[in-house]
Amino acid sequence: MKIRVLTIGIAVWLGCVLAGCAGLSTVERGKQEYESKCATCHGLNGKGNGPQSTVTKPADLTVLAKNNGGVFPTQRVYEIIDGRREVDAHGPRTMPVWGRFFQVGVPDVPDEAVGFFDFRETTVQDKILALIEYLKRLQDMK
Repeated sequence: MKIRVLTIGIAVWLGCVLAGCAGLSTVERGKQEYESKCATCHGLNGKGNGPQSTVTKPADLTVLAKNNGGVFPTQRVYEIIDGRREVDAHGPRTMPVWGRFFQVGVPDVPDEAVGFFDFRETTVQDKILALIEYLKRLQDMK
């Protein structure tokens, strides 16, 4: 009985994940992630002027490529988002201010609902890559 409930739970969760992503492009999904988790500090335009920017001045995310010789620093940004590279304003790796959303192993789905197929890592990577794709669109190369 327990296995059947877990299997149904996984099927429902997977269906919701796939249905939620079906109509959105990668950039649109990245924009949603950005607006829900980053814009409070970095601002809707990415310039570091969000409502919480008075606490600690956030980075201007529109000049990441410009400040890296014209190349977007994908790996560095990925590591900052997933917590491997600490940023003081984000908090320590163990408890970043944006919560557990971008950490593999601390998913949106409880461990008991994972079952045979574990899509948590893929889901987290998809969110991070979508967010990075959106950040690339914000770059000001002037």
